[in-house]
Amino acid sequence: MAARQRGGDYRAFILLFILLGTQSEVWAGQILYSVAEETETGSFVGNIAKDLGLEPKDLAERGVRIVSKGRTQLFALNPRSGSLVTAGRIDREELCAQSARCLVNFNILVEDKMNLYRIEVEIMDINDNAPKFLTEEMNVKIMENTAPGVRFPLNEARDPDVGTNSLQSYHLSPNRHFSLVVHTGEDGTKYPELVLEQVLDREEVATHHLLLTASDGGDPPRSGTARVQVTAVDVNDHAPIFSLPQYQITVPENVPVGTRLLTVSAIDLDEGVNGEVTYSFPKITPKILQIFQLNSHTGELSTLDCLDYEESGYYEMEVQAQDGPGSITRAKVLITILDVNDNAPEVTVTSVGNSIPEDTPPGTVVALFYLQDRDSGKNGQVTCTISEDLPFKLERSIDNYYRLVTAENLDREKFSAYNITLKATDGGRPPLSTETHITMNVADTNDNPPAFLHSSYFVYVPENNPRGTSIFSVTAHDPDSNENARVTYSLSEDTLQGPSVSSYVSINSDTGVLYALYSFDYEQFQDLRLRVIASDSGDPPLSSNVSLSIFVLDQNDNTPEILYPALPTDGSTGVELAPRSAEPGYLVTKVVAVDRDSGQNAWLSYCLLKASEPGLFSVELHTGEVRTARALLDRDALKQSLVVAVQDHGQPPLSATVTLTVAVADSIPDVLADLDSLEVPHDSDASGLTLYLVVAVASVSCVFLAFVIVLLALRLRRWHRSHMLQASGGVPGGVPVSQFVGMDGVRAFLQTYSQEVSLTADSRRSHVIFPQPNYADTLISQESYEKKDPLLTSIDFHECKDEAQSIQNPPIVSNSFDTTDSSPVSKLGRGARGMGSGAGKSGWAER
Repeated sequence: MAARQRGGDYRAFILLFILLGTQSEVWAGQILYSVAEETETGSFVGNIAKDLGLEPKDLAERGVRIVSKGRTQLFALNPRSGSLVTAGRIDREELCAQSARCLVNFNILVEDKMNLYRIEVEIMDINDNAPKFLTEEMNVKIMENTAPGVRFPLNEARDPDVGTNSLQSYHLSPNRHFSLVVHTGEDGTKYPELVLEQVLDREEVATHHLLLTASDGGDPPRSGTARVQVTAVDVNDHAPIFSLPQYQITVPENVPVGTRLLTVSAIDLDEGVNGEVTYSFPKITPKILQIFQLNSHTGELSTLDCLDYEESGYYEMEVQAQDGPGSITRAKVLITILDVNDNAPEVTVTSVGNSIPEDTPPGTVVALFYLQDRDSGKNGQVTCTISEDLPFKLERSIDNYYRLVTAENLDREKFSAYNITLKATDGGRPPLSTETHITMNVADTNDNPPAFLHSSYFVYVPENNPRGTSIFSVTAHDPDSNENARVTYSLSEDTLQGPSVSSYVSINSDTGVLYALYSFDYEQFQDLRLRVIASDSGDPPLSSNVSLSIFVLDQNDNTPEILYPALPTDGSTGVELAPRSAEPGYLVTKVVAVDRDSGQNAWLSYCLLKASEPGLFSVELHTGEVRTARALLDRDALKQSLVVAVQDHGQPPLSATVTLTVAVADSIPDVLADLDSLEVPHDSDASGLTLYLVVAVASVSCVFLAFVIVLLALRLRRWHRSHMLQASGGVPGGVPVSQFVGMDGVRAFLQTYSQEVSLTADSRRSHVIFPQPNYADTLISQESYEKKDPLLTSIDFHECKDEAQSIQNPPIVSNSFDTTDSSPVSKLGRGARGMGSGAGKSGWAER
């Protein structure tokens, strides 16, 4: 039995039998089921419980079981479902061999009533076996003079399947010498026979290799093969005689290759090998030998290559017939060729250019070509056409020459190349045509200037940019090609406030990238307008330009500048006066600062950074006014040192500090009396200074007397000048004239100060105008100047006492003077109120 193949080719067939083909019949105590072979173990065969009229649960209770006859148990009962299922592999060929019907019998015993039921299961065949030959190779010997039609028996194949799944047919591999005949015996067995169709020629082919295939009728079918080797045995014969002395034939030139034109026939009266006739060409040119073929055994003359009337319309040749001993007979063969329309027109391009300039005028000849057809008559009459949607047309010249000329203006930017198809058609029936393709490239001319993507560009560059950094890139596109499309960039040489544009920015001529040659300063200029020129490299060159605006963005790069108190040029530090009788909130002085930046970078805040007496003074967050935070006490020192910090709101913020010296005294003499204590150095070795102390006391007395005299003189002079200014309108009325006193290098200025504040909507243009500093209300101390604190660059303003005040709600700047207080120090404070703390670019009007 052939090996079984359990593939997916028959599983569908098995499932079909299980689900749809399972049948059962019950009669006279006998039950019949059917199941396909090779089904899987546990497959459903039949419902025993139902056919016996029992419930599935009754099978176990009533002792229902299978009674076998000693052979391998193929089926089993499923007690849970009451079904009969397969218990193992079922092979129909093993059970029933070639029987037409395969039945497996066994009994079902109902033990409680001792009833037996006969069960028959018909095993249905599936196509699980392929036909197989007993031998894989068969050898057959045939004499070469054997007449066609002789049969030679071959070994048959066996298939253990039955019905349509068994062996159904034999097939022989295609060949011209043999065919196959199949006989069916009385038992249905099919026997193949090899039939000789053509006489063998050992000189031509000594051995023939065939393949015999046996196939069954299964779905899908299976097959087996065997090799058949046929050996031709040589013989000899008598001289042949042709049936006609001359053979003639007329054929059209378009006959297919291999067409049999005629058959020459020679008869040889000999028998056996000596009577075998072979045909050949005794004398033939190599050209004819390539066109015609003569079958040496049958005398058939056929075409080996295409016939061509244009090459030759007539052929004459001789054929000879030769038997085994070598006797030869010859005959003539005349072949006449008829012309047909088998040649398509030919297009020969005589002259054509690779490209044509796009500015070529209409009517210019771009190609010259020649048409011909090797056929004759109408078959050789040729017409030529091109597509109508091309800017070209055809003009006929002499003979069969045609010219291809331009019909309209060309534009390379629309079409850079044209694929022109020349179609030549003859007048045959049916007509033949030939298509020739010409690729015509359109050469570019410089007819398009470069074009920018936008009409203008806006660039925003932060100030303080590094020199040489790229700030923008412009791109212009030129639809031309090659040099005509190579764009170079440049800047127009317009000037901006004197210097040329090229001193601020430069541009890469190849890439269009702009570079800053200058580190921009927002405080110097805020915008730069220029034009970028894009030029191609054509001849002549074309160009276009685009406007480009560069806007400089402000950065916080300027530290707040303190305008008041300003550092004197003589090396001293100003001293502010605060009477001991001052109430809390008394205006001592005012710090005035500006910031050259703009916007938020110029918003200023003031903070008391350090004080020699904490809690005594406070600084307004937005105005910079220094006021007393509490009432002055006798225990408070005469000299108070304050460090006020000014910080902007930039990121990161910048700050500046100023050191204020405030003298606390109720009157000028008290100040002067205590000035010596400000000058006394702290030295542990005081014994050596006794002499100097006595001299100093005497000197102070003299200086004090001189100071009083000078102060009175200065007050009289100031009073006189005040009246003169009131008369001229230069000084507000009611402002008293201060007096000047001085002693031992210390000067006190008791004159009020004034200023002009100019605020505009543009914070960058707001400014404060201060007159020449007058130190009439300021006490100058060389010691304070020498001990001033260093400049602080970063201050935390959240530590200020006035941090609760909002920067968005600054106080209103007042330019008026309060003249109700007649004291010199009060005049100083009220004058300071007129100083806007944001008198820089971000003046209070802007905030």
